[in-house]
Amino acid sequence: MPMKYFTTIVLAFFLLACAKEENNIITPPDEPTLYFPPVNGDQWENIAPVELGWNASELANLLTYLENNQTRAFILLKDGKIVVEEYLGNNILGTAPFDKNTQWYWASAGKTLTATLVGIAQQEGSLSIENPTSDYLGNGWTSVNPEKEQLIKVKNQLTMTTGLEYNVTDLDCTLPSCLTYKAEAGQQWFYHNAPYTLLKKVVEHSTGTDYNTYTNQKLGSVIGMNGQWVSQGFNNVYWSTARDMARFGLLMLNKGKWDNTEVLSDIEYYDQMVHTSQGLNPSYGYLWWLNGKESIIFPGLPNAFNTSLSENAPNDLFAGMGKNGQFVEVIPSAGLVVVRMGEAPDGALVPISFHNEMWEKIHLVINE
Repeated sequence: MPMKYFTTIVLAFFLLACAKEENNIITPPDEPTLYFPPVNGDQWENIAPVELGWNASELANLLTYLENNQTRAFILLKDGKIVVEEYLGNNILGTAPFDKNTQWYWASAGKTLTATLVGIAQQEGSLSIENPTSDYLGNGWTSVNPEKEQLIKVKNQLTMTTGLEYNVTDLDCTLPSCLTYKAEAGQQWFYHNAPYTLLKKVVEHSTGTDYNTYTNQKLGSVIGMNGQWVSQGFNNVYWSTARDMARFGLLMLNKGKWDNTEVLSDIEYYDQMVHTSQGLNPSYGYLWWLNGKESIIFPGLPNAFNTSLSENAPNDLFAGMGKNGQFVEVIPSAGLVVVRMGEAPDGALVPISFHNEMWEKIHLVINE
């Protein structure tokens, strides 16, 4: 073979190899396929920790810690499949049995459901979060003068930035007499429950649908979540099984899609919901708590601390967190959903220290 042809062939093979190598570099790895349990029935695929290369010997320590801290239900999903599902505390005298069929309250973790429902109502054209709340609740829903009340948007309710006075006798009170002026909307962050609770009426008035009915039609029946909102004083609290909570977490892991079914199809709203929503508290989205930020304002406090939600949890964790340690948590980078239900592990409004220690022990199990 003449040298010029040989050189041409070698050069062609070299260029082809370079092209393949370049393609390998720029082509991202395939994302893991998520598993979704059937909408009807209680079938749910499991996968053992050892199949994932996890440290199964540390699992017992995690479960002992959880049980010693009043946990009743704990579920850990990996790419949608159940790795851990435990119901604890059933050997304690006087404690009612707890299993996969037990209904339990979400407390403020249910705020994440409301954020999702507001997004669905917006994508359907029933409301806009940029509109004044008074468009849906009418003028005089607060005791603030009309000009200042008009500045409060639905978005301010989602982000805890209504500016309403928080030095009040009852932060849950939704009566106009309880909702007075402290600062202009958007200029203050405080975990004020009453403006959040009124999002229920915003959704009901804008859609013309009862809140439980709307939740079931747009969310529950689509993903197989069979809970209900229960009025408790001024509050509206969601109750369901731990598996129902895990279903919702899986929906959020898949960015608002249940398998191939669009539930929250407005991806712009989804992204805003699970990322920093304002400049006052970087660790808060639309009623979701965010980890890995430079500062945080905790519930019940007016000032920021230069720390993140949890130093032991993955930085990309976003979570619904409720009184006495009700958690639904999503970690996109690891394909994880974590659910915890139970009584209070300590006296804190939201048990931050317990949450951090829980994640320290989860890391020992998952080797990350």
